[in-house]
Amino acid sequence: MTTDSPLPADHGLMDALHATGPSGEHADKLMLFGQFVGSWDIDWSGTDRDGKPAQATGELHFGWILGGRAVQDTWIMPGRHELAAPSLRPFHGTTVRFYDPDLDAWRSTWIEPVNARVRRFVGRPVDGDIVLLSDEERPWLRWRFTDITPSSARWLGETSHDNGTTWACDEQMILTRRPQ
Repeated sequence: MTTDSPLPADHGLMDALHATGPSGEHADKLMLFGQFVGSWDIDWSGTDRDGKPAQATGELHFGWILGGRAVQDTWIMPGRHELAAPSLRPFHGTTVRFYDPDLDAWRSTWIEPVNARVRRFVGRPVDGDIVLLSDEERPWLRWRFTDITPSSARWLGETSHDNGTTWACDEQMILTRRPQ
């Protein structure tokens, strides 16, 4: 079979997974996380393996996937070109997020092989923030994106050992968008 123009190269998984933007009847709702598409630098603060205060830098990448019906992000701490302190708890994981119209919320699954963690969250916009809750196992986790602007945001990781009555902030990440 011959054609007048060659077919574009097929890059397998990359071409099948990645999309150029939101798609479908819920494209407007997809922008809750779509606003983060791009690459970000992370300034992380939390505690190390010994429970002492720690800081590190890392990287974060968001992109459209699955025909533009979902957003995937990859969090790398410390960043690929950073050295980690021996006591730091590194992580390198990914989240797949999609809007569920039946819930009028986002379903989100965090997969992180370095620490053998998988957690499911339901996320919603709340007073200008984005709040994701994982209450299927203990401790409960609440992840929040706050102070969101086109070039920066703050991410807070919180835990509850009393079914959401009280929350403790375990870590914070200041996100700064990289120039495109």
